[in-house]
This record gives sequence, structure tokens and C-alpha cells, in this order.
Amino acid sequence: MPAPIPRKISEFKPLFGRLAQTSHYQVIFGGLSPNLRDYLRTREIDTRFIGESIGLLCNSASLPGSSFATTDIVGNFTGVAEKMAHTRTFTQIDLEFYVDHAYKTLKFLEHWMEFISSGSRESPYKSGYHFRMRYPEQYKTNATRIIKFDRDYRRYIEYTFYGLFPLVLNSTSVSYESSSILKASASFSYERYRDWE
Repeated sequence: MPAPIPRKISEFKPLFGRLAQTSHYQVIFGGLSPNLRDYLRTREIDTRFIGESIGLLCNSASLPGSSFATTDIVGNFTGVAEKMAHTRTFTQIDLEFYVDHAYKTLKFLEHWMEFISSGSRESPYKSGYHFRMRYPEQYKTNATRIIKFDRDYRRYIEYTFYGLFPLVLNSTSVSYESSSILKASASFSYERYRDWE
């Protein structure tokens, strides 16, 4: 193997001057079912807030990842163990939001999850209240997107999520110590994504 050839910094400096930045992205929640939209509207979360504001209040997002579930195959070749992929799995994404003064951000996440488990249609104030999950087509969305773009807005990559719904709404800390912006974070599960360049 030949030894590496020394290169001048000027040869690869342009490569490192064109790296993507983490702070240019947009989250758009779309494709919510009519039943879910109606439920959120009764909880004072209007369609305009979902379509415009909630995505702007997302101060931190994670681009999707995936992996393969594998199985071990032994015996095709003597003394060799092989791995074969059998299922593509997708890691959940984490989104963190600034909470507005009307707490609509927190209510959006909380009431979406509340909708998922409110299939019993009974009042939660009644004794013996129980949870019953709704059908997936009622609470999953197939049009939520994360768009990652560059400073010049000309180059971008767009991820569209299918079967997305909130899986975990993390607890939010409040404190009497020095004041800071209240944030709410949630993890979302999805079946698959499609990327557009």
C-alpha cells in the first residue's frame, strides 16, 4: 500500500467551508386526522397554531435514524457465523419546544396523547374511569415533516414521517431559581420516513 501523500491546506479548505449548520431547520405538523383536529379544537388548540406556530416554537429536533434487526446464520460455511438483515427499524425522534404564554405548546402534546387514550368516551372525573386506545388511523399522522436547509435556502433535505405519533411527553421542570424559558420535550414514534433532496 502506498504511503499517504501530503496535501496543502488550500486543497481541502473549501470542503470545510461548506459544512451544513445545525440551526437551520423547520418542523411542520400535517396530516392530523379530522377527529384529532376536532378534539384539539375543543381543547382550544386551533388549526392555525398547529400549522404555523408549533413548528416555529420547536427549538430542538433530531433528524431520523434507522438500523437493521439481524439474525445469525450458522452452518452455511464451516466455522463462519453470518448476520443477515431481516427488518429495518427506525429510532424515535425527539423534539423540544418553547412553551408559549398560553401554554398551547404543552397542551398540544398533552391533548394529542389524551386523544389516543380517550377511546372509552367516558368522563375522566367519573369513578372507575379507564383508558381505551383509539385506532391508529385516528391518531397517527402521515404528513409531518422536518426540513433541514442551508443558510442560502437553496439546498435542503426533507424528511416526511409516516405513522408518527407522540410516544413520550417528558416531565417539565419548574423552579424558583433564576428564571428561564419553559421548554417541553417529547419523543415521537413513526413507522418509516421518506427523504427528499
